[in-house]
Amino acid sequence: MPLHQNALALSGAQVHQFIHEGFVRINEAFPRQLADEARAILWRDTGCNPEEPSTWTRPVIRLNQYGQAPFVKAANTPVLHQAFEQLVGPGRWAPRGTLGTFVIRFPSTEDPGDAGWHIDVSFGTENPDFMSWRANVTSKGRALLMLFLFSDVGEKDAPTRIRVGSHVEIARRLAPAGEAGLTLRELAANGFAETAELPEVLAVGEAGTVYLCHPFLVHAAQPHHGLRPRFLAQPPLLPTQPLLLERPDGAYSPVERAIRNALRTTT
Repeated sequence: MPLHQNALALSGAQVHQFIHEGFVRINEAFPRQLADEARAILWRDTGCNPEEPSTWTRPVIRLNQYGQAPFVKAANTPVLHQAFEQLVGPGRWAPRGTLGTFVIRFPSTEDPGDAGWHIDVSFGTENPDFMSWRANVTSKGRALLMLFLFSDVGEKDAPTRIRVGSHVEIARRLAPAGEAGLTLRELAANGFAETAELPEVLAVGEAGTVYLCHPFLVHAAQPHHGLRPRFLAQPPLLPTQPLLLERPDGAYSPVERAIRNALRTTT
């Protein structure tokens, strides 16, 4: 998806979708060639043979902090940078130097053990108990949740499940907790029941697809029932300044507008 100077990566309809549904999908956000190069590195580090399914002995392998050229280039294409500007605000985000954690899911009948509904919490991560990590209503420490597809992902290939519009309910739940926010343990205590009736979509697409998601979006993994492993990076986009829900100039980003809308329509 080439981006010409001064062109916008996202249409008005896509920005509207992000605000109200909590995510937007960008096809060809980075070239398939980069995905192929990155997967070769990841395969090596899994210790598995891509041509020998007998070596795929675990349902999921996690690998961390890849900063080689294919990963950095994939995270910093012009179309993604422009989309970050549109969703988070000009100059309010930091380019990615790595792609964070990769989650590689293999075809398996074994329960992966990590398929519960959740949001990605964003501060207090110095605590060794990850269930004590926190999120607050201004999404301290996280501007976006991002899903980078480094392999083709169909409906049977363990695509991430997304609850459409769930960011609205989470914003309302976080608001009374103020700056301190809530821990993941507190957020998950009711199983995210307030979002249970919302429609679900699957984060499918070809290698090079990226889903840009509101940081409060409720999502979940699932077992892999396909034939080829699924390669996914899920880095945060980090803010360079705090999100604000009161701006004197009214220059709210779509991330902020989504939260403001949620709180304004609380019943």
